[in-house]
Amino acid sequence: MNYRTFKNIQLAEVGLGTWQLGSADWGKVDEAEAMQILQSYVDAGGNFIDTADVYGMGISEKIIGKFLKTQSKEIYIATKLGRRSDNPNGWPQNFTYDLMRKQVEDSLYHLGRPHLFLEQLHCIPTKEMRAGKVFNYLRHLKDEGLILNWGVSVETSEEALICLEQEGLASLQIIFNLFRQHIADEVFEKAAAKGVSIIVRVPLASGLLTGKFDENTKFGEKDHRNFNADGEAFNAGETFSGIEFKQGVKLSKEIKNLLPDQRMSQWAIRWILDHPQVTTVIPGASKVAQVISNAEASALPPLSGETHQQLRKLYDDEIYSSIRGHY
Repeated sequence: MNYRTFKNIQLAEVGLGTWQLGSADWGKVDEAEAMQILQSYVDAGGNFIDTADVYGMGISEKIIGKFLKTQSKEIYIATKLGRRSDNPNGWPQNFTYDLMRKQVEDSLYHLGRPHLFLEQLHCIPTKEMRAGKVFNYLRHLKDEGLILNWGVSVETSEEALICLEQEGLASLQIIFNLFRQHIADEVFEKAAAKGVSIIVRVPLASGLLTGKFDENTKFGEKDHRNFNADGEAFNAGETFSGIEFKQGVKLSKEIKNLLPDQRMSQWAIRWILDHPQVTTVIPGASKVAQVISNAEASALPPLSGETHQQLRKLYDDEIYSSIRGHY
């Protein structure tokens, strides 16, 4: 595992996303398997785990908290707040200081931590970012010692640029992959100039970039790749990066033909890591084998300049126009 700098800390360049461990929106992952997934990630040299309070409404955080009690090495945990709907007014009315503080306290309790390494706003409405109060609340939470760093998970380049104007921003989490290449053009250099880390989510486009799906692949009833395939439940970009599934299968085959060999998911992660502004990429996993495969991408050599050019041409010619949802 290779590492990259987050402030003065060395983070694994391949992190672990744990949406799957909430046993919601991906199907069931039992606790024993979840613990094995976490252990295999740490055994592979990983030290950065990303979660959120709404992943199973605390299930993912609680499993991670239980796992942390078994570990002696330093593991850095990022979580998110802002999408819970259990306050009296429901989502998206979650952005008073008192509600945000309560969500931080709940995450601390679930994770068994005295403070959070990284707290992130979780794809909150753009108007709340423009208003700016949420950033003052995060600064206050940091001053109180409840969080050490704060960042924002965003859906669009516009939101990323709004956040980059905020003093104290440590990180931006954003969708970036072979189906979302333009984000680098619009955001990465500006983030690097401000010393803001880039955390990449949805790196494998909900599995499309593994090359393992075909047009007839079916997903479970409670899997977001079923119920949000066209953006019915939340932003389409979170599922298949906003690409219509059958079109995505076709395009993934074209991408695969441009890669050095059959290790498509690993090369897709390597492509992301070839962007030096990226601090870490956080593929999720529902199986130990997926964790190991993802971590191995760190050891791959960079893709050639010619391959990068071919992949960008395919994106400009065929992929970009197929993206749906706001981005």
